[in-house]
Amino acid sequence: MSENKTPPDKKKNPLPTPPAGLGGCSFRTVTMWVMLGLLAYVLVIFLGSGSDKASLTYSELLEYAGQGKVETAVLSTGGDVEGEFRSPQTIGNGESSQEYLKYSSFVPFEDEGSIDLLRAQGVDVSGRGPSGLMAILINVGPILLFIILWIFIMRRMSGGGQAFSFGKSKAKLITGDKPKNTFEDVAGCDEAKQELEEVIEFLKEPAKFQKLGGKIPKGVLLIGPPGTGKTLLARAVAGEAKVPFFSMSGSDFVEMFVGVGASRVRDLFVQAKAKSPSIIFIDEIDAVGRQRGTGLGGGHDEREQTLNALLVEMDGFADNQGVIVIAATNRPDVLDAALLRPGRFDRRITVGMPDVKGREAILKVHTARMPLHKEVDLSVISRRTPGFSGADLESLANEAALHAARRDANSIEMRDFESAVDRIIMGIERRSMVMTEEEKKLTAVHESGHAIVNVFSPQSDPFHKVTIVPRGQALGVTSFLPKAERHNYSLEYCETVLARLLGGRGAEKLFLDTMSTGAGNDLDRATDLARKMVCNWGMSPEIGPVSFSEDHGPVFLGRDYARTKGYSEHTARVIDDEIRRIIGEAYKAALAILEDNRDIVERLAEDLLEKETVSSVEIREMLAELRPGMEFPGLDSPDFDLSPAEDENIDSNEEEVKNDGPEESGAGSETDAGGDRREP
Repeated sequence: MSENKTPPDKKKNPLPTPPAGLGGCSFRTVTMWVMLGLLAYVLVIFLGSGSDKASLTYSELLEYAGQGKVETAVLSTGGDVEGEFRSPQTIGNGESSQEYLKYSSFVPFEDEGSIDLLRAQGVDVSGRGPSGLMAILINVGPILLFIILWIFIMRRMSGGGQAFSFGKSKAKLITGDKPKNTFEDVAGCDEAKQELEEVIEFLKEPAKFQKLGGKIPKGVLLIGPPGTGKTLLARAVAGEAKVPFFSMSGSDFVEMFVGVGASRVRDLFVQAKAKSPSIIFIDEIDAVGRQRGTGLGGGHDEREQTLNALLVEMDGFADNQGVIVIAATNRPDVLDAALLRPGRFDRRITVGMPDVKGREAILKVHTARMPLHKEVDLSVISRRTPGFSGADLESLANEAALHAARRDANSIEMRDFESAVDRIIMGIERRSMVMTEEEKKLTAVHESGHAIVNVFSPQSDPFHKVTIVPRGQALGVTSFLPKAERHNYSLEYCETVLARLLGGRGAEKLFLDTMSTGAGNDLDRATDLARKMVCNWGMSPEIGPVSFSEDHGPVFLGRDYARTKGYSEHTARVIDDEIRRIIGEAYKAALAILEDNRDIVERLAEDLLEKETVSSVEIREMLAELRPGMEFPGLDSPDFDLSPAEDENIDSNEEEVKNDGPEESGAGSETDAGGDRREP
């Protein structure tokens, strides 16, 4: 997809100035000067005497004076002594000996006789105090450096820097000189894009709406499952809007210090108001916006104080015109009611899973810069990926590119996308897994039961592929290809899905007279679907149109302790009986289909043992031979089939069948991983 590059604004928002230290200096600069000053002080004090003077001990000084070799002695404050010899003296031994005319030493003041002794030997004894630069360095230097450092630290603590400014907002300001996403980079959610484009128009032309008495919305809440593109939409708003855009995560507000979260909220809005009109984006707002008073502890919670500050800033006494808050979350059920009311988040935009057209548009965005083969049909791939989010489709395109690179191909072909779908849904093939002949036969019969029950069932999704190649935790997989997006599930469709799920167990019992753990996943899903039919959807004539769902709200520990069932023990027994009846009828229907088509099941199991994977094209050819002239409601239309071909794997011993993309599991289950042989 082509991308229009928006020219950068000529008048850019100024970048935030660095925190000031002393005279605008940074913390690093001031620290460097302080360290240099201390180093100079040490050098002057300890190395200022130079190397042209002999260093004598007190005893050596008295010895030289007693011999009449000392001419002068000048005493300084602290007992230091400097002077000259009457003639140059050789001090040291061997090669290290050297002649000195001057010396330096130390005389303790408590030894009063030492001065008299020096004078008795004819030494000219005098005294002096520190003066000039040396006096300043010795007396004033350390104090001055300490004062400078203390003033600098106090200014940093008062908010002039980052070392102690815990209450400052960590929001990132998006400016015009940074790489930007645009709405052309977002696909599959046209309604959400339209809503956000209107929000940008509010900021650009507020008078257009205010002249009719309308008010600019204060907040927009993006709601949707993970991976649907909520954060990407916010980045697109930052790229399209010509106003300052502050981005911050909900977890950045609360830290270990009390009051930090509320302070950061206030500081964030102060910055946004200073650059009004502006946009504030808070990602994962449920980190600070959870419902208050739902825990077991006290009510004075740091997170609640942060939420209170956010509520006041969004709609309190202070005027907040020109600042729009955009927030994203995948848990709207846990947000506080005061945060969701009109006046704070006026708009709620649902970013749901993309439909067939949306998935195709998303794939076009992610494959725009990929060299695709001319036979690649993105519409077929989008049809085979129901329930995929935008993030899943991005991963799909990337996996297809990696698969093509492993083949050393120059372009990405359809088989690369098929392999990528298999890898994402079921995991990597486990061809190295050792299976006995009995296990292979059991898996082939099990998967054949799923496939044939689906082919002969009304209201079923078209069969797509069956394989006994182990992938992930499953030893075999039967996949189906929906004709269209399903938003409602009829009673007949649910009964068909139940029969399909139980077809594997029925085939094991009918053809091998055994039962295995491979049906464990099938039974879990069948029981869950039957329970929803009875308790949630009112599809049981015995129970009637009554809902007994226990999921009435968000899960909180304090609320869970007080929650009780909303029906009696007698009703619970009736629910269990109805679930058992519905599953039993579906099992009987599956057994009837398998009994009437024993030859087809046995033929398909043999083909699976020989080929490991059988596509819908091969199933159609087999049915045309065994059941000529019949219509099969659960078989895919030939218009959507591609010719099966062997993949050019890196390992010549491996063989991969093309067009084997299974579908994602969900209510109405398009993928049936019935061959799961996990330990019981």
